[in-house]
Amino acid sequence: MARFLTISGACSLLQGESMAGHLTGRKVAFLATDGVEQVELTGPWQVLKEARAEVTLVGLKTGTIQGFIHEEKADTFDIDVTVDAVSARDFDALVLPGGMRNTEALRANKHAVDLVRSFMEADKPVAAICHAPRLLVEADAVEGRTLTSHPDLADEITEAGASWVDKQASIDQKLLTSRRQEDLPVFCANLVTILSSAIDERRLDKMVEQSFPASDPLPGPISSL
Repeated sequence: MARFLTISGACSLLQGESMAGHLTGRKVAFLATDGVEQVELTGPWQVLKEARAEVTLVGLKTGTIQGFIHEEKADTFDIDVTVDAVSARDFDALVLPGGMRNTEALRANKHAVDLVRSFMEADKPVAAICHAPRLLVEADAVEGRTLTSHPDLADEITEAGASWVDKQASIDQKLLTSRRQEDLPVFCANLVTILSSAIDERRLDKMVEQSFPASDPLPGPISSL
């Protein structure tokens, strides 16, 4: 079994740059299953690890998943936790690698779609590449947004109420999308930038919970009535 070995080429623009500590304390979930396009998983994973982020591989089942390099089986990867055991509140960001088999299996799983939707509704950073933006469509999370994807998804995305652009990377607030694995260097660079500048929503949630227990009303007009 491979465990996110160094890959050649992908995200190479970031290698040699000083990223140590950029994302210390950030918790990033990668959602993937069998059929994931391997480099779209290992490239961003490696870059975030180098930036000291805490990365977790979330899957549909326990055990391992099968990575692919195009149509050929490649390495297998250990799942850290299943999708039904986590929520958006556990993480600061979500990365969605592509791969057609991977995306189709995830979009057919209610827990996976709900997790994607919850990240978008919480306004936390979400990064999707290649066929993975189809999960955003399945989660009803693209209306009014501007994004890119594998060109095969352009019509599907526009029919869902979004604007599709043919760019290496599209950034719409905290949503990052890219077209294909050749765009990985730009995708990875923008991913680090977005995570570096985003508010730590998970930590803020915990501060609110500690300051105002569930039984206590939040301050404001309602509590003064």
